[in-house]
This record gives sequence, C-alpha cells and structure tokens, in this order.
Amino acid sequence: MTDLNIIYENVSGLADYAVRAGLITDRDRTYTINRILSKLKLDSFEECGHGGKNAGDLEGILSVLLDYAAEKGLIESNSVLYRDLFDTELMDCLTPRPSEVAARFERLYEDSPKAATDWYYDFSCKTDYIRTYRIAKDIKWIAPTKYGDLVVTINLSKPEKDPKAIAAALTATQSDYPRCQLCAENEGYAGRVNHPARANHRIIPVTINGSAWFLQYSPYVYYNEHCIVFNAEHTPMKIDHAAFDKLLDFIRQFPHYMVGSNADLPIVGGSILTHDHFQGGNYEFPMARAPIDRPVSIKGYEDVEAGIVKWPMTVLRLTSSDAARLSDCADKVLKAWREYSDDSQFIFAYTRRADSEPVTHAPVTYDEHSDDYIPHNTITPIARMRNGRYELDLVLRNNITTQEHPLGVYHPHSEHHHIKKENIGLIEVMGLAILPARLKKELSELANALAFGKDISEDEVLGKHADWISGIRGRYDKESFSDSADALEILKKETGLVYADILDQCGVFKRTASGQEALMRFIRSIG
Repeated sequence: MTDLNIIYENVSGLADYAVRAGLITDRDRTYTINRILSKLKLDSFEECGHGGKNAGDLEGILSVLLDYAAEKGLIESNSVLYRDLFDTELMDCLTPRPSEVAARFERLYEDSPKAATDWYYDFSCKTDYIRTYRIAKDIKWIAPTKYGDLVVTINLSKPEKDPKAIAAALTATQSDYPRCQLCAENEGYAGRVNHPARANHRIIPVTINGSAWFLQYSPYVYYNEHCIVFNAEHTPMKIDHAAFDKLLDFIRQFPHYMVGSNADLPIVGGSILTHDHFQGGNYEFPMARAPIDRPVSIKGYEDVEAGIVKWPMTVLRLTSSDAARLSDCADKVLKAWREYSDDSQFIFAYTRRADSEPVTHAPVTYDEHSDDYIPHNTITPIARMRNGRYELDLVLRNNITTQEHPLGVYHPHSEHHHIKKENIGLIEVMGLAILPARLKKELSELANALAFGKDISEDEVLGKHADWISGIRGRYDKESFSDSADALEILKKETGLVYADILDQCGVFKRTASGQEALMRFIRSIG
C-alpha cells in the first residue's frame, strides 16, 4: 500500500518541475496540483516536500504516480502502453493551451526563426511529448564506407506493445478520429489502445506556399530537432511541382533547417502515404556532405547548377539562388523521370496490370485515367540552404517488383533481411539507418558467438545471420574476435557495410560504368 505522503510529495514535485521548466508560473501552481489530484482521484492534499528523492527527476516522479495509478486501478494494465496513456494526461495538466504556445512561437520568430524552433523543441522535451530519457537509450554509431561516414542507429525509444495491449487493440472499437497520426486533431487527444496519446501535444500553425500547414517534432527524434511539417488537410502525399515549391518555401522561412519528402509510391515511400507531410530538422545528413561526382546540365536550365552526387543511390543535386527557377527545373526532371524506361538497366516507368501476372516488364503508354497500368517512377526530394542559395537533391526511385524480389527490386534484397527488411524512406536515403530494436540483443549474442567460436546455424533466433557471420569469419583473423567487445565493434562496422550495400541496391542507376552512362542518357533525354 503506497504511503499517501509519498504521492503528495511527487504531486508537489511535478508542479515544481512545471514551474522550473517554464510551463506554468507560481501563480498556476495550486491550480495545477488540483488538476493532477483530479487525475489521481484524490480529494485531499498536504504539502509534504517537493518531490522527495525524485525532486527534479521527471521520469522518477511520473514513475511513482504511475505505480500508484496502477495500484488503484486507474489504468487498465500496468504496461507501457497504458502507463503512457495515463502519464500523458498528467503532463497535459502542466502544458499550456495551443493558442499560448503558438503565440509565443510567433513572438520568438520575429527575433529569428532559430530562436523560435530552439524554444519549441525545448518545450516539446519539457512537456514529455519527446521522452528524452527513452531516446537516450537509442544506440548510434558511425560507419565508415566508400561513400563517407554513414550513421547507423538501433531505435529503442518506440515502446513495443505487450501481448495484452495487442489483444485489446484487436477488440477495441474502431474509430476514424483522428483520421491518422499526422492529423491536426491529434493535438490534445487522450489516445486509446490503438492510437497514441497526444494530450500534451502542441502544434505550430505555419503557412507553406500560401496554404495552411502545421509544424511539430517527431516524438522519437531520429536526429537533431527531427520535425514533421504536415498539411492541415488530410490529403495524400504527392510529389509534383507544388511539392518542390512547398519544400523551398519552408527553408526560406526556416533557413537553418533542411526538409524533405518521402516518395509518393508504396515500397519507396514512407509509412504514411495518406497524409501530405515533410520531415526536416537542424541536422546535416551524410548525403548532404557527399560531393558532386560529375557536373551536368539540364537542357533549358543551364543557369541552374546541377550535378550527380557521389552516393550509392541515384541523386541529382540542383542549386540556384532563384527558388522559382529551381522548382521549375526540378519539375522538369520529375516529369521526365515519371515517363522514363531503360530496359538495359531494368528500369520501367509502368507495367501492365494483369490478373495472371501482376508484373509484366515492358514499357507502355500510360493513360492516367486507366487502371490497366501501374506507375513505378517517382522522386524523393530534399531541400536545404547552402551558402545563401537554395539546394534540391532529387533521389530517383522505382518501386517495381519481381518474383525474385517481391518486396521490390530497388529495395533491401533478401540476403540483407536479417539486418533490414523494411522500406528505405527519406531518412535512410540520406544516410541514417534506422534498424529494428531486436538487433541490440542479436548483435550482442552474435559477438559472443564470434568470440567463443559458437555455431549459430541451428539457432532459432540467430540462424538467420549464419551466412553473414560465416562471411565475416572468413574476412578476419581469429585474433580479431579475441573477446566479445572486439567482436561487437567488428559487427557494427559490418552492419554499416550492409547498410551501404542496401543503399546500392536501392539505386536505380548503378555506380558502374554502364550504370553511369545510362544515367547520362536519362539526363540528356530531359528536354
């Protein structure tokens, strides 16, 4: 039975945290305490210290209050999912209203865009919308490759659902409110077993290319100040001339940020194609550091600086001080690529839809009003400011599938699925791998297997890595695996090389002599 004095201590501690974090003022403290007591179904209170041993430790304070909520049956199950639903309600007691947040952002923006985003990011952390103590558990390392240093991460901050939560989600009443996890209606939403809690979520209205959009941060922060910019309307992703205009308008308003869009087709697109959105942040990705391998010229846009980027995927970099001119040039490239096929490189803009054979490999004439053809070519665009000029990276994508590669020809191939099977989206295109949480344990156990000479081929979990481990053993002396720590460092290096090879596989024009000549044929065809 929890001592109520300990609960009172931590209620006080939570209110004091909010004052110190600038979320409320001293004048709001009593009001805030009463709101917290209401969530905990407590009708009395005594000042018994200010957080006790957890003073100033938000995670510790919330943990005590969540344990009490579980003990009193205020949450359905003492699991991460239900605890997250409840502690978000507690944090909402401390979080200012949306209009106050937006007004402060606007005032700071008048000083500088960076001052506004600095404050908003810090605010999103202090409200626990971004759970910094979870993100600190993510594993990250630098992987040297022939394309420069790539970044490899194992994401541990997104909680896995427990069996009870999974079962509850299957039987839960289905709702289309909010319509998706990006809709503006998520702001302040309490959440449910099949939709994340967003009670402490606040979004910033922005105008992008004359239309209403919103700015927020990703709660999982895959890189510094990882933001999401999303359309106020629930409308599908579409890469077109307007998308380039919007990307360039965003970096005009926030020149210290980069911003990009996932492609608008399955396999090569993001996980949410139903809601138009971009991702950006205050971060320089490895691809941004990659040099121009070969300058080129786009017919009719000789004034726009253009070049092929030295990168495993096929990237055209366009640069200009004139945003409108740059957008027009990018649109010309996009329209040419949408229709381009080269059977010598197994690139087909369209395939005919057939009942007996879902994929046929022959160029076709596309009628956009017909269901007989499937489009395959699109672009992943990324925008940034560099030395006062606008820069667009256009990554050519194709989502064709075959019997040999049913998940995609330009997608991680089956020999790499033991490391990465999921789609390669915007973030990974730019050189930051997001690997599944299972690899934390698996890499550690593989390191032990290397150090102690263990055969893993029959292991139920590790067996999928057997061919990879066999190849690694063949490339290194036994002395290299003298202990598990050394073996783990080798595995990290080799994981980075797998990621680089995956990016090679996703490149539509290969970095071979024939592949690069084929790319030049495409560039010359733009006109």
